[in-house]
Amino acid sequence: MKPKAALLAGILALSACHAEAVDSDRAPQDRAFPRADRPVAKVVSTQWAPEEVRDSNGEAQSVMDEAAVAPGMTVADIGAGEGYYTVRLAARVGEKGRVLAQDIDAGALGRLGGRIEREQLSNVSIKQGAPDDPRLPPKSFDRVFMIHMYHEIAEPYPFLWRLWPALKAGGSVIVVDADRPTDKHGTPSTLLFCEFETAGFRLVAFRRKPDVSGYYAQFVPAGSGPPEPSQMRSCHVGGNADGGKVGGL
Repeated sequence: MKPKAALLAGILALSACHAEAVDSDRAPQDRAFPRADRPVAKVVSTQWAPEEVRDSNGEAQSVMDEAAVAPGMTVADIGAGEGYYTVRLAARVGEKGRVLAQDIDAGALGRLGGRIEREQLSNVSIKQGAPDDPRLPPKSFDRVFMIHMYHEIAEPYPFLWRLWPALKAGGSVIVVDADRPTDKHGTPSTLLFCEFETAGFRLVAFRRKPDVSGYYAQFVPAGSGPPEPSQMRSCHVGGNADGGKVGGL
């Protein structure tokens, strides 16, 4: 091998080793995606607030009204926890609808399973997800809810990329969160917009809502499929990638 070629090969090998070392704390299936440029909130509770307090504010009813949840729909409650939204979604979609309650916490899912049995919610099923994958069946959901939990997702780009195919035609993703730094148990709204846009979604509704202790955001898939992971670029804390408007709003 000629000296220049050998030098180039050595540089490439070192670069590959460096890249692997930088991403050694990430699961192999996530390394094709950009790393999130933000802190991740620690999970401190599987319940956002007491249910009676949330009901006194009309929280679930307000969010379901905004999302136009109707009888017969199939919906997913991601990060379902103790099931505050799960049981209320079950009542809203009715006997002909379906609710999938998902969480990564096996203990929370066990308690929720007991609640579902006690309340005889025959239209609800439960499923354990993964930190980087909601593990939802494709083309199955009219609405996917992520309530006060988005800031706990350590790998937002692969997570959203794997969520994209789960929506039916006309389906959407609903996010409720506080507009504050992720390590303060919220997500800056411009960062949320950017991460969703990067993963192939378009913002169609955004409202600040004191009754949900934050904001309501709704996204739909943009285009015919999610982008290639290699084409995705990490968003920066506090703003979107290009500093402009997002989702046409």
